[in-house]
Amino acid sequence: MPLQPVILSGGAGTRLWPLSREAYPKQFLPLTSEHTMLQETVRRLDGLEEEHPHQALGVLPPIIVCNEAHRFLVAEQLRVIQRDAAAILLEPQGRNTAPALSVAAVAAVQHGLDPVLLVMPADHCIRREAVFRQAVADGYELAQGGAVVTFGIVPSKPETGYGYIRQGSPFAVEGLHGRPHVLAAFVEKPDAATAEDYLRTGGYFWNSGIFMMRSSVWLRLIAAFRPEIAAASEDAFARASADGGFLRLDEAAFRRCPSDSIDYAVMERLSGEREAATPALVLPLEAGWSDVGAWSALWEVREQDGSGNVLDGDAFVHDAHDNLLVAHHRMLAAVGVHDLIVVETPDAVLVVSKERAQDVKAVTQFLQREQRNELRHHQRVHRPWGAFESIGLGARYQVKRLTVKPGESLSLQMHHHRAEHWVVVSGTARVTCGDQVFLLTENQSTYIPLGTKHRLENPGAIPLEIIEVQSGSYLGEDDIVRFEDAYNRGTGES
Repeated sequence: MPLQPVILSGGAGTRLWPLSREAYPKQFLPLTSEHTMLQETVRRLDGLEEEHPHQALGVLPPIIVCNEAHRFLVAEQLRVIQRDAAAILLEPQGRNTAPALSVAAVAAVQHGLDPVLLVMPADHCIRREAVFRQAVADGYELAQGGAVVTFGIVPSKPETGYGYIRQGSPFAVEGLHGRPHVLAAFVEKPDAATAEDYLRTGGYFWNSGIFMMRSSVWLRLIAAFRPEIAAASEDAFARASADGGFLRLDEAAFRRCPSDSIDYAVMERLSGEREAATPALVLPLEAGWSDVGAWSALWEVREQDGSGNVLDGDAFVHDAHDNLLVAHHRMLAAVGVHDLIVVETPDAVLVVSKERAQDVKAVTQFLQREQRNELRHHQRVHRPWGAFESIGLGARYQVKRLTVKPGESLSLQMHHHRAEHWVVVSGTARVTCGDQVFLLTENQSTYIPLGTKHRLENPGAIPLEIIEVQSGSYLGEDDIVRFEDAYNRGTGES
């Protein structure tokens, strides 16, 4: 029976603002290593088959469920690490984890298989990956037999920011490395005194959000407990349409799907039923896990200097301890301070006490209320063809730096309210302007009049960089009328 990884990549990661933004959330950032968190999640099972050859696990390429707006980020990050996906399922709107898993389970059984699903969030950190793989091998044995398995993180401190799992009686099974228990109950985030009590008495674990079960088991359970989720998910998949390497779930059907989590929809209904036909089990996991849900959590998992500081980028400290400094664009210096988080980006700076890291949500709520662009986009905005960065903005003008990847092109488009001047900084540009098609090389330029159909392409083998000067009465990104697009984007879509 094969093992089917399912990676849920729908999170927004707003508590890691300003590095994490709605259009480029934390799972796409290299926060804990040279690879992004999504890439680390894909690579996490490397070596599992070799370490456990007797189980004939047969790890399949992952099924990834993501927001439609993030599809090109997912595809590009897989390409960079030379991995394929079994499917990239596009959610037109977030509906929490139970519908996401349901459509993935439907996809997993399409070719007559009934694999064991390993359900993993895309934005978690696991430092001891060999330990994690051993736990997965144990979970595989249990799930093969029809159990639904979750992994309980052995707590290292009285944490109030996580939900907890309470274990019940031992579940007798031979040949496992770990010791599974019946899942007695899920417990909401506790206050400090209760968390201290959990740590002291034992038998309580942090809820990891990682699950294992056979596809058919999940589909049977979700149909029994939440039939409306099962029906809408199956309908959304049945009506899905292929779009290049993606599968677009039917928008109308998926929007009818109620929003619910795996925990509430199914797991809580199974918990405590030791004699149930479908046992719900918890496997303890001590593998250096973190959901990196706040800046303080990132400080904990990153390597610290002798004074407890984590320095990322061009940062300097003097007589300072236990700080996290992130500086990727300018020098950042901290003197005589402690327990601070300071994060520098080109368009925003965050300063917060480490113990108040969860309160970053107050900033994102303000940005949402004021409809500020800093909530959704970085100053450097990624597109499937490359990226652009605003380097100057004033009344009726904007200056951008565009980088176009080799072999890629922008759509054939026009603007109603702005004209554009292009100057090639490096590389070679193929320009379509009205009926003309011509090449530009370094230090050459051209003008795109308002209302003229145009396209920019990179026919070369190196990235194309141009400076674009826009002028006009309106300079918003939604002033784009597309006539042809290699990425099948609609008018105004990123």
